[in-house]
Amino acid sequence: MRQIGVISLAAAVLFSISAAYAQNRKPAADETKLIRDCAAKHVDDGEGEAQCAFKLVADPCIEKDGSNLGTADCYRIERVIWDEILNENYKDLMAAIEDKKDQDKLKEMQRAWIAYRDTTCDFYWYKIHGSMSVPMTAACQLRETARRAFLLRFLQGL
Repeated sequence: MRQIGVISLAAAVLFSISAAYAQNRKPAADETKLIRDCAAKHVDDGEGEAQCAFKLVADPCIEKDGSNLGTADCYRIERVIWDEILNENYKDLMAAIEDKKDQDKLKEMQRAWIAYRDTTCDFYWYKIHGSMSVPMTAACQLRETARRAFLLRFLQGL
């Protein structure tokens, strides 16, 4: 019986170490490069989300820790990369717009999108009310952020 307790404690410690690592770490330089290179390659072909999101960073990360918390953390790590790209694309688009009223419309559009993303992705909790809602919410945030990054880049070319 004591052996089972020791094994359970060891498993809990190992789980918390791997989860804490994923929760607290920033994307590695090679992970960021993978996503940026893929996004640049697929910027105009409409395949960016399908080719770049999840496959290059989140999925390999999940293979190392497939727990609900570990999976959510892997999605969050990749979302940070997409969020950086999104913010760069937003700034570039804003700089390309000369008219103040049009810039205000871009700000309004982006604020509405943030509310949409948060409301949509948070709905997983309200629908599921369980531990699966954590990775599903994180996956939704990743997916929506990657999509938006590509949309803002596309709008620059119009």
